[in-house]
Parts: sequence; structure tokens; C-alpha cells
Amino acid sequence: MRGQWLVLGAFPALAFLLLIFSFLFNFQIKPTLTASNHPSLPVVSPPSNPKNFSLLIGILTRADLYDRRHFLRIIYGIQSSPIAEIHIKFIFCNLTKEEQRIFVALEIIRFDDIIILNCSENMNSGKTYTYFSSLPHILPRKYDYVMKADDDVFLRLEPLSASLNPLSRTDLYYGFVIPCRSRNPFVEYMSGMGFVLSWDLVEWIDQSEIPSRAMVGPEDKMVGKWFATGGKAKNRFTNKPAMYDYPGTNGWCSHDLVPGTVAVHRLKRWDMWLHVLRFFNVTDGLKPSKLYHIGP
Repeated sequence: MRGQWLVLGAFPALAFLLLIFSFLFNFQIKPTLTASNHPSLPVVSPPSNPKNFSLLIGILTRADLYDRRHFLRIIYGIQSSPIAEIHIKFIFCNLTKEEQRIFVALEIIRFDDIIILNCSENMNSGKTYTYFSSLPHILPRKYDYVMKADDDVFLRLEPLSASLNPLSRTDLYYGFVIPCRSRNPFVEYMSGMGFVLSWDLVEWIDQSEIPSRAMVGPEDKMVGKWFATGGKAKNRFTNKPAMYDYPGTNGWCSHDLVPGTVAVHRLKRWDMWLHVLRFFNVTDGLKPSKLYHIGP
């Protein structure tokens, strides 16, 4: 009798094992459907890079200006261009204070957007030359264009890239021509507010003896002299009235804000920045949320 109960008690377990065995025996892994093994599926190519060119923007500033850099990171971090790969770096000379070494190190770890040149901090004693001449040696790649910009200028990246797109990728010198009233890009030189060079001109600055012998003086004017002496920068473009100084700050170089703006220079006070950011509706991208109350 006891043996019969043992046999009967084993039936449920045996039935379960047979069910598992049957499932495993009959289970087959179905192949993944792809365009190559299923003729009815269309072949989809991986998306191509839609960017037409690359641009490095170097903002010349000073190590101590932490707040300004953080503000500019926000200004440029919310912008992009559908046609250009744009990278932005903050440029200054050797650190001289212990606090700089700590605070700037934190910025580099967090943002990786700083280049420290081997020079003493200056405006018109060779910093711009050191910036351009160093790039071919320190960058891991080439760019189609390199820009030098001041830290008191507001650049609108999409109009900037749109204006560069049809221009030459070689021997190009682009900016706001000086004197202010002129629209002839061959008259003198491009304002230091922000000018763009094609990569071949950056390499020429590094390799030629002409720039290295004329580094001291108004930095934007010296760049113009380099090209005039060397017979370079045959392709020139002055983007007026899209580039200008803030209204009322610099005579004929200034005018009212306009919709097609590429650059507004001489933003020395917060009220100026506020006026510019409001005019271009920079905060339109802010989405409503219960997380913040902005007020009426």
C-alpha cells in the first residue's frame, strides 16, 4: 500500500517534467527579421552626418572671470546649428594663482572647454598670435574654420553658420571690417569682436615668419597686417550689418539691434545682455512646468 502511494505521488512531478521536456524539444528560436533575409523589408541606410563644415570658436578671456565663463556656457549651450559642427573653447594664458589652478581644474574636469596657452596674460602683446599658432600643435583634429571672439560679444550660432556656409573653405578672412563705415573687406582689417579664418590661414600663421615678427600692437589690426604683408586672405567677407557694436557704444560701428544679427559686441553690463536676450527671444525654449513659478 505504501508503495502504491509513492508511485501515485510521483505522477504530478513526472507530468511536470514531461511538460518542460516537451516545451524545450519543440521550442525553436525564430531568426530576427532584417532587410537582408526578408525581401519585403526596405533597406534603411544609417543616417549620414548632415553637417557641412566644422568651426572652432575660441573666446579669449581671463582665468579669473569664472562667472562670465559660466554665463557664456549657458548662452552657447542652448544654441546649435543644423549645418555646422561647432565647438567652443575659452582661451587664456598661464595660470598665476593657486586659486586659479584649483578652480580652473574643476572647470576642465566638468566642462572640458578650456585651452591654457603658454603665454603671459595680455591683450595686444601676442596672445592672439599664440592662440592661432598653437592650434595646429595642440588640437587633435583640424577644423574648416577657426574663430577668435571676445568675451563681451553675443554670437548667434545659426545665423553665423548660415553666413559661412556658401563661402570658401580656404584663404578666408571673415568678420566686421574696420573702418566702421566701410563695407569693403579689403580696406583694412576685421574687428577683434570676432573674426573667422580658414584652417589653411591658421597653419600659415604658425609656419610663416611674418606674424611672429609683428605680434605687438592692436591684435585685430596686426592680423590684417600679416595677411597684407604675406599676400594672404584673398577670400574676404564682411558681415555688415549683421555684426556690430551694441547701440550707442561706438559711433559708426554701432546701430540698433536687427533680426538677422550674427554678433553684438561691447556687452559690458548686465542690462545690455538683458536687452539683447529679450530682443532675440532667447528664452522661448522654456517649457511650462510645475517645478517652477515664474510669476505673471
